[in-house]
Amino acid sequence: MSLLEVRSLRAGYGPVEVLRGIDFHVDEGEVVVILGANGSGKTTTLRALSGMVETSGEVVFDGRSIAGARPEQVAQAGVAHVPQGRGTVTDLTVEENLRLGAYTRRDKEVGTDLERWYEMFPRLAERRQQQAGGMSGGEQQMLAIARAMMARPRLVLLDEPSLGLAPLITQGLFRTLGDMNRDLGTSMLVVEQNATLALAIATRGYVLETGEIVVEGTATELAGNDDVRKAYLGI
Repeated sequence: MSLLEVRSLRAGYGPVEVLRGIDFHVDEGEVVVILGANGSGKTTTLRALSGMVETSGEVVFDGRSIAGARPEQVAQAGVAHVPQGRGTVTDLTVEENLRLGAYTRRDKEVGTDLERWYEMFPRLAERRQQQAGGMSGGEQQMLAIARAMMARPRLVLLDEPSLGLAPLITQGLFRTLGDMNRDLGTSMLVVEQNATLALAIATRGYVLETGEIVVEGTATELAGNDDVRKAYLGI
């Protein structure tokens, strides 16, 4: 059974339908990427899974339906969402943001996880008492990811993690995401325009155009697909 199974998902804003009945899945331990141009429905897909927009269709996570669930219910089920544009609480410190990510937990290992993510992202350790709003874009993206991981999610939704970041920062960030998946087994659904970096850490992927999935396959198959190469890899 897939960790996440999505069937006939439709979503939109008022009378405007953005997703037109898409099907996809994420298996345990996979990194799955959704590629697409601006306006194709990538962000709406993640918002629909997180309970942030009106939807119809089936969304089954770990064998249970979360279709129509509220965002806090989705989070409690084990799904973390790192939104486009970081999503950090800018007037809180780095450590306060990280502890906020663990608000649903009742165990005694929050401190242990804090140190784990400080080790994974040393820049956060250096700035643990600094307000998040005073950090660079790359540092805020690291914080947003670490904060999501503080909830110990089964699945992480990442919306354009490379947005607005310098190329070297982006490369380092994707290496870290690959390490997290390999070392922790965390499943990920990544929405991204930088297809080269996303496919390098992905197991499988889908291409979304005007609210419909038009191509799917393994990361290797997508990287070798002529249409995908021309549209998203610049080859």
